[in-house]
Amino acid sequence: MDNVYQSYFESMPCFLTVQNRNLQIVDANSRFREKFGEFEGRHCYHVYKQQPEKCENCPVERTFRDGESHHSEELVKTLQGDEVWVIVYTTPIRNGDGEITSVMEMSTDITDIKLLHKHLRESQERHRLLFEEVPCYISMQDRDLNIVAANRMHREAFGTGYGRKCFETYKHRTKACVPCIVQQTFADGLTRTHEEVVTSQSDEQMNVLVHTAALRNAEGEIDKVIEMSTDITQIRQLQDKLTSVGMLIGTISHGIKGLLNGLDGGIYLLNSGLEKNDRSRIDKGWDMTLRNVRRIRTMVMDILYYAKDREPTWETLHGGKLAADVCTGLQERAQKLGITIETSLNADGEFEGDPQMIRSLLVNLIENSIDACRIDTQKKDHCLTVGLRESPETITFTITDNGIGMDQETREKAFSLFFSSKGAGGTGLGLFVSNKIVQSHGGTISVDSEEGAGSRFLVELPRHRPLTAESANEAP
Repeated sequence: MDNVYQSYFESMPCFLTVQNRNLQIVDANSRFREKFGEFEGRHCYHVYKQQPEKCENCPVERTFRDGESHHSEELVKTLQGDEVWVIVYTTPIRNGDGEITSVMEMSTDITDIKLLHKHLRESQERHRLLFEEVPCYISMQDRDLNIVAANRMHREAFGTGYGRKCFETYKHRTKACVPCIVQQTFADGLTRTHEEVVTSQSDEQMNVLVHTAALRNAEGEIDKVIEMSTDITQIRQLQDKLTSVGMLIGTISHGIKGLLNGLDGGIYLLNSGLEKNDRSRIDKGWDMTLRNVRRIRTMVMDILYYAKDREPTWETLHGGKLAADVCTGLQERAQKLGITIETSLNADGEFEGDPQMIRSLLVNLIENSIDACRIDTQKKDHCLTVGLRESPETITFTITDNGIGMDQETREKAFSLFFSSKGAGGTGLGLFVSNKIVQSHGGTISVDSEEGAGSRFLVELPRHRPLTAESANEAP
């Protein structure tokens, strides 16, 4: 029987040793001898680790101490110098009196498994780095549109909170977008592409090209959807600039044609008056020619203003008088729509600015409020108020209406090029141009609005022109 157990001992597919209390190896199987050589009288740590002192956490020693089996994971070195990872299990060997006389240690080679684990960790790390550092915004969403993971760029741009809805994070909305390409991908598993305008946590608006892809579990079911968004803001800004120029040229083409016809008429009157020596005809033709030349000049300057940033022509203006003139010019249109325009222009509001630009600014804002009232069908009486207040350093125009109002997403996009909440009834240029005019005067524009309650625009302008490098050099 002893020979049978000795045969079992020798043929075990692992490294087997028997050690005494001094941690000396007293017996070992053939696999151990083949890898680690002769062992008689040698300590286990001499043979396994080729080190002069015992291991800090020795499972054999612990088994001698408490009589329990223990296990550990160790890196050992063979006789040929190869490093081998082993998982170690120990069990006590007792005599007839139940005393522990020696401990059997079984070490199983797990080097291949450790290498697989290492390769898996390296692969996971590479994928994690790819996910984290890829130069686009990446998020993973569940079926409820909750963000469950996001990369570094996404977290930095949107202050990503895990568990938050994607439409809250991207657009500050309270409801899902329509259409929602993430939901579409959950429905059929197909990749989708869509362009969106999103808002970062610093209130910066970005144009992004969004791609979605399904992530499936082991059963092949769609578990999550990954959403990748690429910032194309600069491309869109360039395209919008080119489009705006083209649209403006197309819009005013008929106007230019009319002005040229008027110019031809003035020249005709002037020539016929000279031929007939008719002084009144000459004067009438000359006046018509000059008037149309001035109108052409103004139109060309407008085109240049929209196509390229134009510096203001600085003059001393009176904000109260300017606002009153604009309101008077728009009264007739407002009255036809049943809208009352009220003014609160007690301040004179003297400041430096470009009269044409400031007039365009006020016209755009007041017409925007008129349209907001016109669109609103929930109220019978609509009113807008134009106010002006001043401080030693600034003047502030306020345009308040009780029209349709804006939700948060609309407020954030109000000053974007070609964004309009009026559908086909708006060009998306008015508030964008208003913002550019305010910026060129060194001021600020903001909107406070509530959906269904109305809007209030505040335009704060400095009394004196901003100090540029050129004017600084001219200053005493």
